[in-house]
Amino acid sequence: MSNSFASVSNRAHATPLKLTELDFSLSARGAQVRDQLAAFLDECVMPQEQALSAQMDALNGPEPFAPLMLELRAEARQRGLWNLFLADPVHGAGLSNVDYGHVCELIGRSPWAPMVFNCNYPDSGNMELLLDHATAKQRTELLDPLFAGDIRSCFAMTEPEVASSDPTGIRTTARLDGDEWVIDGHKWFISFAIGAKFCLTIVGTDPDNEAHQRFSLIAVPMDAKGLEVVRRVPIFGHAGGPGHAELRFSNVRVPADALIAKRGMGFQLAQDRLGPGRIHHAMRALGMAERALELGCERALSRKLKDGVLADTQMIRDFIAISRMELDAARLLVLRAARTIDLYGKHKSYRDISIAKVFIAQRAQEIIDRSIQIHGAKGISDDTPLAELFVNIRGLLRIGDGPDEVHKLTIAKQELKRFTHPASKV
Repeated sequence: MSNSFASVSNRAHATPLKLTELDFSLSARGAQVRDQLAAFLDECVMPQEQALSAQMDALNGPEPFAPLMLELRAEARQRGLWNLFLADPVHGAGLSNVDYGHVCELIGRSPWAPMVFNCNYPDSGNMELLLDHATAKQRTELLDPLFAGDIRSCFAMTEPEVASSDPTGIRTTARLDGDEWVIDGHKWFISFAIGAKFCLTIVGTDPDNEAHQRFSLIAVPMDAKGLEVVRRVPIFGHAGGPGHAELRFSNVRVPADALIAKRGMGFQLAQDRLGPGRIHHAMRALGMAERALELGCERALSRKLKDGVLADTQMIRDFIAISRMELDAARLLVLRAARTIDLYGKHKSYRDISIAKVFIAQRAQEIIDRSIQIHGAKGISDDTPLAELFVNIRGLLRIGDGPDEVHKLTIAKQELKRFTHPASKV
């Protein structure tokens, strides 16, 4: 019986990682940072979590940070717990992606902890992008203040009139008028736009180019004339502090040198930026899920029934067992993606990043939901962090940076490429 598929020995591997490269252990430097960060979280962040959330949720103006956030950020920077996501040892901690995976999981346990350590999105992705592509002037005006934590930024790509699964349909435009770009368009769900200093904005500049080369990336000051913050868009009724804004650009003028990299590179820059951002989201989701499981276990052991406690029941034990199995499996997928980036770079890691993002997003949502069930009515109140954790996972991670379904298409396409059937159009 003939078989037109590749032989077992010649078939491409699903991941570039070899078995001998599956090393997810912490380096000595990574272990040191993790221990210091864990102590800082326990000592300074977790005891003030509710006060920090209340202050950040109240922000609705030009201030980038609440007073308590400023205090915690100053202390974190003094302790060297700053820009931990950056592998660059000059501006960051010099950690590998695997090291940062272990560290970032701890950061993910508390909703505002990423900002405390200057590791919050979208600033982290913007810093990585500008580090690679900014001009000397842009480094001075945009990147250096981000490194120092003096300002915040945002990234504008999503539009209400365009299906986000196909970004080649973006309608916001920028045209050159002398030595200025003139920008018109409409964006929304722009995370942390309120209080940001500038916005890296994807715009159409070259409509006659091939679809993926029609767009450019331009840095727009948030106080530019004609740039309107229409509203803050709540997620499940939760504002989330600076939140997610709707923006309208009406004849907004910025200098020609506000262009990042070259014309027509906007789509490429966005993809380069989103890869690391997705794995960072997945790393933080591990921390969210781990905390939810811990809270569920504590509740199960302390909630008294007529004949014992919740943990004595078979159903609750099933909840806990399934959650632990799913969480441990998700952690391995996230660390595998991190290891692949370390060894082969982000461009050869998109498949593993997509697998990790989809799997942990779905599993974390279910783990948090089970913990809410264990808590009963208390689980949907603000007396525990579970409701906010659920909002962050369901409202952001399963939709933001590409919904599950788009990543599944990527995974399937890469999987099918391993097979060389002559009738295939993959």
